[in-house]
Amino acid sequence: MHTHPNPPAPGQKSRVFVVDDHPIVRQGLALLINGEQDLIVCGEAEAAQPALQAIAAAKPDVLIVDISLNGPDGLELLKNIRTLWPNLPVLVLSMHDETTYAERALRARANGYIMKQEATEKVLVALRRILNGEVYLSDRMANKVLQQYVGGPSSVERSRIADLTDRELEVFRLIGEGLGTRQIAEKLHLSIKTESPIKRI
Repeated sequence: MHTHPNPPAPGQKSRVFVVDDHPIVRQGLALLINGEQDLIVCGEAEAAQPALQAIAAAKPDVLIVDISLNGPDGLELLKNIRTLWPNLPVLVLSMHDETTYAERALRARANGYIMKQEATEKVLVALRRILNGEVYLSDRMANKVLQQYVGGPSSVERSRIADLTDRELEVFRLIGEGLGTRQIAEKLHLSIKTESPIKRI
């Protein structure tokens, strides 16, 4: 079992594994990362199940995981990764608003969260930071999290969205993408009879 890597020896590159369902995103990240002197992409996958097998073979030092994957999403994958490799650094990369997903990713023990809209150099900053044992969040999200921990009148109130389970939130995301019940069930491998999260709101 691969645990948290020792810092690479001088001149040795940290190995990055990328999980994203868009080939163009994987290629872009590989071009960005492989151009650095201290980082190299050692493998990639487009879905959760093949990712777990490939990660075991590639033995990366850090993972980049997208939230939106075909089949189980990135949060489900992250939970499985934590069972198998408790200390492997994981950076969650997403097109989804960090105010909705970053806290969930941190609760699932991600080491950082970055939105795809961020400048490319921020990905490199985030990777190096979590490889160094730190947590990476945008300044805006870090302030929000701190505000919640500090509490008091200025603390951010929990929204109805925050009360949804990860699976329910995933269903709502797919509804927002215009998918119907049958398509969502197929994408998530659910029975159509599964209770709709809409009833809880």
